[in-house]
Amino acid sequence: MAKAAQATKEKSDQQHDSKTQAQSVEFSEAVEAEVAGAGGSIDILLDMTVPVTVTIGQTDIPVQRLLRLGPGSVLKLDKPIDQPVDLYLRSTRFATGSVVVVNGRFAVKVKQILGLGDSTDAPNEE
Repeated sequence: MAKAAQATKEKSDQQHDSKTQAQSVEFSEAVEAEVAGAGGSIDILLDMTVPVTVTIGQTDIPVQRLLRLGPGSVLKLDKPIDQPVDLYLRSTRFATGSVVVVNGRFAVKVKQILGLGDSTDAPNEE
């Protein structure tokens, strides 16, 4: 294939007129490789880790109040406590869940995995 490309370039270089001419090129036969098993191509992804973000709510506050926040300050969020939280993979919502405590740490119990039509973009983080 490289020989054919070189020959085409040499012919092109030898022509001095400004007209474009089509030339045939010979391609070598592609060798068919053995296809990996059904899970072969995805196995490399199974050991990867991805960041998941859980949004329990949000609020808007004036900058003046933000600057007064300190230890013990409380921010009231826009969601009632019984509403599900949203789980995001990058900026795409993929599931909903509820906040639980496991061994003294916050955790999320997944309630529903969303389909493509159910997901929404992440809320604006300003």
